[in-house]
Amino acid sequence: MELLLAVKIGCLVGLLLLTLFCGLVPAQVKWFQIHAATGRHRRILNFIGCFAAGVFLGACLMHMVADALEDIKEELEKRMQQVSPSQNITGSANSSSGADDGKAELDYPFGELVISCGFFLVFLIESLVVHCCPSATHSHGAAASDKDPKDSALSPSSFRALVLFVSLSFHSVFEGLAVGVQRDKTEVLQLCGAVLVHKAIVVFSLALKLVQSGTRARWRLVYLVLFALMSPAGIAVGIGVSFSGGDASSLARAVLEGVAAGTFLYVTFIEILPHELHSSEAPLAKFFFIAIGFTFMAVIAIWA
Repeated sequence: MELLLAVKIGCLVGLLLLTLFCGLVPAQVKWFQIHAATGRHRRILNFIGCFAAGVFLGACLMHMVADALEDIKEELEKRMQQVSPSQNITGSANSSSGADDGKAELDYPFGELVISCGFFLVFLIESLVVHCCPSATHSHGAAASDKDPKDSALSPSSFRALVLFVSLSFHSVFEGLAVGVQRDKTEVLQLCGAVLVHKAIVVFSLALKLVQSGTRARWRLVYLVLFALMSPAGIAVGIGVSFSGGDASSLARAVLEGVAAGTFLYVTFIEILPHELHSSEAPLAKFFFIAIGFTFMAVIAIWA
């Protein structure tokens, strides 16, 4: 048990340091400032941005949405199994009827509904922001202006950068939780290795998007430090749960993960992909780099 605890603590420290390093490189190095880039430098940054977009697309579809759907279905099945014994007491006819009702309930796409609620939640909040602050115009797209996005602190672009950070942070906590509750050191190392690669790519892409959205350097640093702490915090909670013998999987956690997946879905398809594709320059190259980013996340999904 002491060796297992040491392995988990090592994974915690490794995740923290690697996430900070991979996030601070694009956030603090001036070479990644696309607003000041021209010519070949700008094209390279655009292709890196397309790779990041592919990473987010893969993280959205292959990780967050898939995990949320699986967890919500699992929790609903658990609760249906808990209800079944009480139905058996009332007789076979009532039990059969109850079983049919339970099957019908499970056939309903509850997971998709929760994810959709997360999507529309962000849509509603952003609409309220734009309604209350009409001057906050979007800084991306074909009709984008040359105005510095830093000048509009309440712009949808800045708001979506915040939503991106929050939804990824939720997912990171759950990833860390999955590592912390493992009871075999081999499984801990295997899962942690996959999470390390996943986090390194995602935090690099997150930092790049924070830079592109015009987030101030001070806030970028705050976001990245907080994001780096999420998975270690999840591991710490998972270690506590594994020692207490509690159940780490709950319906509330699954619902939160579903809402986070919905918010991430919104940001991926409404902000990130349109921003990278609004220009008709080198469309095949953009497709290629987006596909590479997606493929990275699809391969990591085999283990994580």
